[in-house]
Amino acid sequence: MREINVKLIEDKIAELCIEANHYLGDDLKNCMAEMLENESWTVARQMLASIQENIEIAEEGVFPLCQDTGMACVFLEVGQDVHFTGGLLEDAVNEGVRRGYRDGYLRKSIVADPLRRVNTGDNTPAYINTEIVAGDRVKIIVAPKGFGSENMSQVKMLPPSAGEEGVKEFVVKVCSDAGANPCPPIVIGVGIGGTFDKAALMAKKALLKSVDEENEDPYYRDMENELLDRINGLGIGPQGFGGRTTALSVKINAAPTHIAGLPVAVNVNCHVSRHKEAII
Repeated sequence: MREINVKLIEDKIAELCIEANHYLGDDLKNCMAEMLENESWTVARQMLASIQENIEIAEEGVFPLCQDTGMACVFLEVGQDVHFTGGLLEDAVNEGVRRGYRDGYLRKSIVADPLRRVNTGDNTPAYINTEIVAGDRVKIIVAPKGFGSENMSQVKMLPPSAGEEGVKEFVVKVCSDAGANPCPPIVIGVGIGGTFDKAALMAKKALLKSVDEENEDPYYRDMENELLDRINGLGIGPQGFGGRTTALSVKINAAPTHIAGLPVAVNVNCHVSRHKEAII
């Protein structure tokens, strides 16, 4: 059994909140550069160049990638041989978010109640997802999620008869309905199977994958590539100004489901698909 003081978790989450809001992953930056190289529409090229400039400015460490610094989504993979000391894990996570958003001068966007709309003032509570895994380490992923893109996400309980094509049509329709609202080029996470809530979680977790990571299942790898082509064929383009570059990546997670169901969730992310991770 390995003991970990929750203060270590708090400190690392505070650090990751700031890092995630300022530094985009190399996978996305390289993907953006490749899309720019292949984009023929002049206005789309200008928009992609402006996005790249914005990324460079954020990396100077003063201004974040986006004014919407998001709801802090924290994913924890906790080894079953870990024993936490020094307090509650959930309290440590929220204190880390509180410190990160305060010290990083990041916008606080969380309201305490969805209808009464009073801001908590410190961007807590965070969304926390905890998974027990083998080992004695803790993997932390902090993924700030802006709601311009989150609001465009959808879940649908398809009948099994809808099949593969029904799933594809739904994913493409979600992106078409979103239009320019999620600040394209977008990154798409898809969850297929499980239950209503499981599909949504899988879709959100799909956004944590590197855009150049290939699906291990050839069947879903081909589906991801086809969906990316179909979404880019919509012609929405960067920031909605037209062109070939509507999406940067489509990632799919799938799970077993009930014989009578075919849940599908589509979690939309903007081009600043932010997530940083650490292992303790």
